[in-house]
Amino acid sequence: MLSRVILALSITLMYSTPLVFGALGGVISERSGVTNIGIEGMMNVGAFAGVAGSFVTGNPWIGFLCAGLAGGLVALLHAVASITFTADQTISGVAINLLAPGIALFACRRMFDGAAMSSIVATLPQLVDGTTLFAGTPFSNLNIDVTVLLGFIAMIIMWFVLYRTKWGLRIRSVGEHPEAAETLGISVYRTRYVCVILSGVLAGFGGASMTLAIISQYTQTAISGQGFIALAAVIFGKWTPHGSYLACLLFGFTQALTVMLGGSSIVPTQILAMLPYVMTVIVLVLFVGRSVAPKADGVPYVKGGR
Repeated sequence: MLSRVILALSITLMYSTPLVFGALGGVISERSGVTNIGIEGMMNVGAFAGVAGSFVTGNPWIGFLCAGLAGGLVALLHAVASITFTADQTISGVAINLLAPGIALFACRRMFDGAAMSSIVATLPQLVDGTTLFAGTPFSNLNIDVTVLLGFIAMIIMWFVLYRTKWGLRIRSVGEHPEAAETLGISVYRTRYVCVILSGVLAGFGGASMTLAIISQYTQTAISGQGFIALAAVIFGKWTPHGSYLACLLFGFTQALTVMLGGSSIVPTQILAMLPYVMTVIVLVLFVGRSVAPKADGVPYVKGGR
C-alpha cells in the first residue's frame, strides 16, 4: 500500500511540474493586466526548443535555457500585439496557440529528416532516484527529477516578489489600476512587457519540463492541452502563485490516477484519458465565478486615457 502511495506521489509531482511553470507564467502576466491564453503555444515552442538545444549540444541544461528563450520570444509577439498595438488579448493568444505548434512541428521536421517527432535526447537529472537510493523498500518508487524542485523554487520566488517587494507592488498596481500607477511614475508599458515576456519564459520552461524530464523527446502531442489546464489552475488558485501551485498538484494527481489505473480493466482507457480535462471543466464551472481576476486584466491600456 505504501509503495502505491509513493508511486502516486512521484507521478503527481512529475506531471504537475509542466503545469506549475505554465500557471506561474499565467499568474505573472495576468497580475500585470495582460490576459495570456497563449501559454499553450508558448509551452509547445519551449518543448521543441528544449529538445533541439539538448540534441545539438548534448547538454539538457542548455536545452532548458533554450526553451525559456524561445517561450520568451513568442511572448514578445503577444506583448507587442496586446500592449503596443492594444489588440484584443484573447485573439492574440488564440493566434499564438495556432501559430506556435505549427512553427514547432515545422522546425522538428526540418531538424529530424521530416519526422513529426524528435530523436531521444539527453534529459535533465533525477533529484531523487528511488530505484538506486531505496532499492528493495517501498520508497523505491520515489523518483523526483530536478524540474520539480525548480518549479517549487520558482513559486516561492514569485510569491516573495509579488507580495514582499516594491516591484511586486508595482506589478499588482498596474494590474488593478494602471492609470493610478502611471500617475505615481510607474511605467505601465514597461512593467507589462517584462511580465508578459517572463510569462513566456516560464511557459517555455514548462514545455521543456515535459520533453526533457518526462518523455525525453518532442512529439506533436507532448503538450496536448497542458497550457489550458495551467490557465485553469490560475483561476482555481485565484491568481496567486501558491494557490496555482496547489491547483497544479490537484491536476497532476488526476494524471497520476490515469497512469496508475491505466493497466486495469475496471475503467476504460478512454475514460481515464479524459480525467485531467474533465477535472479542468469541473474546476472552471465551480470556481470561475468565485475567483476575482485583477480589475485591469485583459483591458488594453492607453496612456492618457480614462
